[in-house]
Amino acid sequence: MRNDMKTILIDREAIKKRVSELGKEIARDYQGETPLLICILKGSIVFYADLVREIDIPVHFEFMTASSYGSATVSSGVVKIVSELDNKIAGRHVILVEDIVDSGRTIAYIKNDMLTKGVKSLKVCALLDKPDRRVTDVKADYCGFVIPDEFVVGYGLDYDQKYRNFPDIGILKPEVYQK
Repeated sequence: MRNDMKTILIDREAIKKRVSELGKEIARDYQGETPLLICILKGSIVFYADLVREIDIPVHFEFMTASSYGSATVSSGVVKIVSELDNKIAGRHVILVEDIVDSGRTIAYIKNDMLTKGVKSLKVCALLDKPDRRVTDVKADYCGFVIPDEFVVGYGLDYDQKYRNFPDIGILKPEVYQK
């Protein structure tokens, strides 16, 4: 997998340090509360698993699947919710945990949907923010890293379901996805 990378953008040590810092920020901000952390599958699962272990207050888990990519390297512009939430979210402090805020379409769509369901508060925690690609007015309340407009994989992020288990975040060589 490493041979398919143009470069390593963020190594596993930097990721680990930043995820720990994010966990501490969330714990501080929600002291005395039990927030519901919603993992946006599949790309966020590695980040989510590491993040929740760094939050030193009680949290509840939930998972949903949403996508606007399919097998492409850019957003299709159409957000598809594949699985809905099992738990009621009305009156809850909710944190959406996302791998990357790119175009912003997926997270904006989910946020708008959640706000109609009467959440007490709603925040976004994203490992990566790629503002150069943004087409919606959305931002992460908790952000791991701001990155350039490059196609990245690893640490849960994929290209056509590959590279999710790569432990660093790398910039994929264009020849790998332009075949």
